Parts: sequence; structure tokens; C-alpha cells
Amino acid sequence: MDFDVVIVGGGLVGASLAAALKPSGLSVALIEGQPIPGSNAGWDSRIYAVTPGNAAFLEACGAWQRLDMSRVQPVEQMRVFGDAPVFGEARAELDFSAYQIGALELTFILENRLLQQALWQELQQQDHLTLLHTARCTALAWHADAAHLKLEDGRELRAKLIVGADGRDSWVRQQAGIHATPTPYQQHGVVANFSAEKNHRGTAFQWFQPEGILALLPLPNQMVSMVWSVSPERSAELLALPHDTLCAQVAAASQHTLGELHLVTAPAAFPLRVLNLQHITAARLALVGDAAHNVHPLAGQGVNLGFRDARELARVLNNRGAQSDCGDSHLLRRYERARREDILSMQLTTDALKHLFNNHNPLLRSARNLGLAFTNRFTPLKKMLARHALN
Repeated sequence: MDFDVVIVGGGLVGASLAAALKPSGLSVALIEGQPIPGSNAGWDSRIYAVTPGNAAFLEACGAWQRLDMSRVQPVEQMRVFGDAPVFGEARAELDFSAYQIGALELTFILENRLLQQALWQELQQQDHLTLLHTARCTALAWHADAAHLKLEDGRELRAKLIVGADGRDSWVRQQAGIHATPTPYQQHGVVANFSAEKNHRGTAFQWFQPEGILALLPLPNQMVSMVWSVSPERSAELLALPHDTLCAQVAAASQHTLGELHLVTAPAAFPLRVLNLQHITAARLALVGDAAHNVHPLAGQGVNLGFRDARELARVLNNRGAQSDCGDSHLLRRYERARREDILSMQLTTDALKHLFNNHNPLLRSARNLGLAFTNRFTPLKKMLARHALN
């Protein structure tokens, strides 16, 4: 089983990369340990914000147009609240509007499972692609001319390039000897979906609070998706609450902006951390998505960084010219250089915001809320930030 590219991990980023390589002429294998996603009428608790730039990328991959758009919510406005009043206002606030920057939307909110199904439907129609689902890797070795990958069922694959798209605890990254210790934030992200009493009107809300950062992202049918970054102790408390009590606490923490809330999907939690790798490529290896970087979810940019990885790696491989070896070190360095600034700037920004607002120093509290209020009143800066977030 000889291939040009073997992608390990068929999640959103790995699947989008496989789809984006369709025009490359390369033989590609995609390995995924889970079964092909099936249809499910229930709502998925894993919700992502997808930027317009990445929506265009997914459309070019053939997946976006396969979505049931009745389950996709465009976000036209975003309201960010600080944790103290400034300039006599009730609370420092920063507002973003798609209308102000001449865009139709700031982002799209949709379910992980919905997008996963669309990607895999497209992949099943793709030539020069071998899908190996419910397949598990057991050994990986690199040689001068190729990498050799062994599966649990005894099959062996040979590839000029291995792509690790297998998540935050990447097995491929470990096999490559790329060891980096993630820095835990001592926070958990608690997620759940709710139906809301009041119409969200396509608005995403975020509150910076002393005990953590709460976001309510709009979904269709007057629903919202919650991401609440809190301490592990507070996370355990929230998960143990009766559902009615949880709804009441989330409504209170969100200033009852959307009225009463009713739980739609059971809450879940995951630990938050940052992972910064010095290199995301090695000999015949490229890392993408969470295998290459972890960021705090406060900006909703984790999956978008991963899609931009897939976009850039596909661009490099599709435009490789006369280079027949897609695992050539010059090609891989081109990909790494192109991604370095975007990854680092997002990690630094989210890390700085997390530490700035998770700090009880009264001087910092005043400074961060003044910063929010100033940015809100300085229209050119606000527009620049909003446009940057569209990519």
C-alpha cells in the first residue's frame, strides 16, 4: 500500500485536508479510528465557530454546500462584556457588527457532527483517496525515501509524507519524537446547549468574570451553545448540579440577557491548556490542527487555526510544481514558515487575555476594562480586529 500522503486522523481538520488535496494528483490515504459519522437528529454538544474564510475553504472542498443550513447559525453581532463599569456605564463593553465592516456575517456556528458528516460524504466521492476507518496505528518509522506505518490489523502503508491530524494528544507527534509539555491553564471548559426564552438575534455574547469566561453562542431555533471556562473545582460543581439549577446559574451569570434557559444537551467538560511547538514539521512529517497547537477557547479560534493549517499545507502541495516528492523538506519548511506567525499570534493573544482577566489585581482590573471601553470607542481599531477575525 504505497501512497504519496497518509493523513492520520479523520476529524474536521484531517478530513478537510484530504478533501483539499483532490486537485493535487497525489495518492492519499486517510486513517480514522472511529466509524464513518452517521446522521443523527439530536443536537451535538460540540459546537464550533467557523470563520467566513474557512467557510469558503470548506466550500471549495465540496463540504459546505452539503450542510443542512437550517442547523447553521450566522453570527451578525458580538457583544463582549468586562467585569467592571467604566465611564459611568453599567459594565465595560466591546461590540462587533458585520454591518460595520461591510460583511454579511462575522462567523458561523454549527455542530461538529454536522460538518464531519458533510466532509466524509464528499470524501467518499473522491478519486485517488483511500479511506481507512476503524483502523488503528501501531508503529511508525521513517526512512530516507519514505515513512512506514503499520496498522493494528497487520496492514502496512508506505508514504512520502505523513500528516499528523490526530488531535491534542497526537500519537504521530509522539512517534516522531516531538516532545513538548503542554501548559495547563488550571481551567476546564464546560459546554452545553440551551434553548433561550429571548431571541438571540444572531448575536454571540461573552462575559469576562472573576471566576472565568462565559460565552453563549447563537444556534438556530432560539438555542445557544455555552462555553464556560472555570476552575476544575467549579467545573465539577457545575456538572453535578441538577439541570434546573445549572440553567438558573448560567442565566444569572449571563445577566439574564436571554431570559430563562432550558437545557438541551447534557453538560460536559474538558481541561484547557496551551501547546506551543518549536517546529510543526520534521523529516517526511507535517502536523496540523490540535496536533500542532493548542489555544484557549475564549476566541473560538482553535478549529479555525486547524483549517488554516489544512488550507496552507494543501496550497503548498497542490502548487508543488515539478517537485515529485511531496515529503521534500523544502516544501514542508514552506508550510511551517507560512503558519508560524498566525499560530504564535493567536496563542499569545488568547494567553494574554486569559491571564489579564483571570487576575484579581485591582489595577489590572481597571486597565483591562478601560482597554475594552477604549477599543469599543476607537472605530478604526475595532474594524481592523473584526476584519482580521474573518479569515
